Amino acid sequence: QVQLMESGGGSVQAGGSLRLSCPAGSAGGRASMGWFRQAPGKEREGVAGIDRYGRTIYADSVKGRFTISRDRAENTLYLEMNILKPEDNGMYYCAATLVVNGGRLSLQPSDYTSWGQGTQVTVSS
Repeated sequence: QVQLMESGGGSVQAGGSLRLSCPAGSAGGRASMGWFRQAPGKEREGVAGIDRYGRTIYADSVKGRFTISRDRAENTLYLEMNILKPEDNGMYYCAATLVVNGGRLSLQPSDYTSWGQGTQVTVSS
């Protein structure tokens, strides 16, 4: 298991930016990690993922606007979100998995075994 805790959420106007952070501890360096979001009444969906080798994957809805990255020295996962839209509203979760020794690249919630508590992102039009 990887201990995770997100921060950086908040309220912004459409077109604005936010940066989410998720410290992952020493195990985080060996994990595949991802960002997910869930809006009220909707299923949790994958936003972006990164494996331990730095390969990334994005949902089509955020390509060109969001960037996932990891700081190996700090074992921290980031999500830079730009040009935010009202449809980006939701609770954002950081997730990690050590399966396949951190080599899995996935946007499927079922592929992840550790989850943070979430941080709220609200975008107003």
